[in-house]
Amino acid sequence: MTRRETDALWTLVRAERAALLSDLQGLTDEQWRSPSLCGEWDVENVVAHLTAAATTTRFGWLRSMAAARFRPAMHNERRLAEHLGATPQQTLEAFRAVIDARIAPTSDITAFLGEVVVHAQDIREPLGLTTTPSAEALTAVAEFYAAKDFAVPSHAMVEGLRLRASDTPFTHGTGPEVVGPLLSLVMAMAVRPSHLDRLDGAGAATLRQRVEDE
Repeated sequence: MTRRETDALWTLVRAERAALLSDLQGLTDEQWRSPSLCGEWDVENVVAHLTAAATTTRFGWLRSMAAARFRPAMHNERRLAEHLGATPQQTLEAFRAVIDARIAPTSDITAFLGEVVVHAQDIREPLGLTTTPSAEALTAVAEFYAAKDFAVPSHAMVEGLRLRASDTPFTHGTGPEVVGPLLSLVMAMAVRPSHLDRLDGAGAATLRQRVEDE
């Protein structure tokens, strides 16, 4: 990846963080405690997780994983606890401080753009917030997810299917077609069942089954 491509991806990461920050600034204490789409985490937990991701170097990740005996769930919980503030406002300010950060434990910057894109929707969907990621960010994440399993089995979810976005030029793969908004395709690849009802086509039932079985 060239320096220009790397810079472009970090610019997208920064923009998506900033958009989420804008959404978070007006939340009530009750909304901060609302469940997210991300397992048992509430909104504040997800924000703290994003702060942790933005402050973890390669060495820091290896050290944390070793301390967690290479159990990703324990690693995530320990890092999350480090970045939860005493109040939601403190957690928000910690996130604000990493908006411009260009730190990642691996060179897969698109994967960390995906972290921001998907976790932002994990927060927005339950709260009824209508902000959506940019088409450019979604396209980069969709291409990465469709081609490679990373933090989630995104490639496995869509292997042997043809994806076609109904709102952008994005297409990928061959086989029975799954068609719908690009955001919904990305969220389905991230194993989020919430967007499955927004997808259609001959391959939609197969994708639904894979997501529900994961």
